[in-house]
Amino acid sequence: MSRTSQTKRPVLSGERGQGRVAYFLGRALLNIRQNVMVNVLTIGTIALALLIVSLFLLVFVNLESTADEWSGKIQVTAYFDKEPDSAELSALMSRVKAIEGTDKVTFVGKLEAMKRFRARLKGQETLLDGVPADVLPSSLEIALKRKSREDGAIETYVARLKKVPGITEVQYGEEWVKRFNAFMNFLRFVGALLGAFLLLAVLFIVSNTIKLTIYSRKDELELMELVGATRLFIKAPFLIEGIIQGAVGAFIALLILVAAYFGFLHSATNFVNFSVSVAGLSFLPPAYIAGIVGGGIILGFLGSITSLRKFINNLS
Repeated sequence: MSRTSQTKRPVLSGERGQGRVAYFLGRALLNIRQNVMVNVLTIGTIALALLIVSLFLLVFVNLESTADEWSGKIQVTAYFDKEPDSAELSALMSRVKAIEGTDKVTFVGKLEAMKRFRARLKGQETLLDGVPADVLPSSLEIALKRKSREDGAIETYVARLKKVPGITEVQYGEEWVKRFNAFMNFLRFVGALLGAFLLLAVLFIVSNTIKLTIYSRKDELELMELVGATRLFIKAPFLIEGIIQGAVGAFIALLILVAAYFGFLHSATNFVNFSVSVAGLSFLPPAYIAGIVGGGIILGFLGSITSLRKFINNLS
C-alpha cells in the first residue's frame, strides 16, 4: 500500500451534531455583537417585564406567609361536661390526636381557665369576687394542620371531634374562619389573574421586540433561503439568541430585585423601628428564583419562535 494513500476518518453523527451546536451558538453570539442596541433593548424589555413579575411574586409570597401565620391561630376548642381524671384525659387526648388534621392538643383545666379569664379582665378582677374557681368548664385547645384549616376540612374535622365521648361542645370561630378563607381565596384568585395577565403582556412585548432583531437581518435571511438553507438552520441561531436574551434579562431582573429588597430593609431599619424577624419579610424561595430564570429563558425562546414563524412563512 502506498504511503501517500490515506484513509479519511468518517465523521461521526455526534461530532456533526456538536459542530452544528457550536456553529449555531457562535452565530447567535455574533448576531448579538453585530446588533448591540437591538439586543440591549430586547434584554432590557425582558428584564423590566420579569422585574414587575418578580416584585409581584415577592409581595405575594410575603402576603401568603403572613396569611399562613394568621391561619395558624385558628384553633378548635372542645369542652367537657366534667373535668376528666388523668386516665380519662390521656385516653381522650389520644383519640383526638388520632383524628386526621390534628397538629397539637393542649388541655386547659378549670383552674387554668379561670386564671386566664382573670388575666383578660385587666384590673376588673373584683367582678369575679365570690365566683367559684371551677365555674368555667375544662377544655382541649386543638391546633390544626394547614390542610385542615380550610372551610370544608375544618367542618369535617369538627364533625369527627364531636363523636369523641365526653366532649359536649365544640367551638372554632366559624364566621371568622369563613371570612378569612374567603379573603385568602380571593387573594389567590387575584394573584393568579394578575400573574397570567403580566405573563401574556411580557410575551407580547418580547415577541415584538425580537422582531426588530429579525427584520434588521431580513436580507441575510432571504439570502440563506435562496441558497438552500433549511428552516432549522435559519431559525436555530435566533432561537439560541432568544434563550440567551431571556436568561440575561432574568438575571438582571433578579439582581435589581435583590438590590431593591436589601435597600428597602436597610432604609426601613434606619428610619423606622423595623425588625425583619418581627415583620416576617423574606426573599423569594429558591424554587421561585429558578422559575424566574426558567421563565426568562422560555419567554426569550417563545418570543423568537413566534416572530420567526411568521417571518419564515413569508419567506416561503
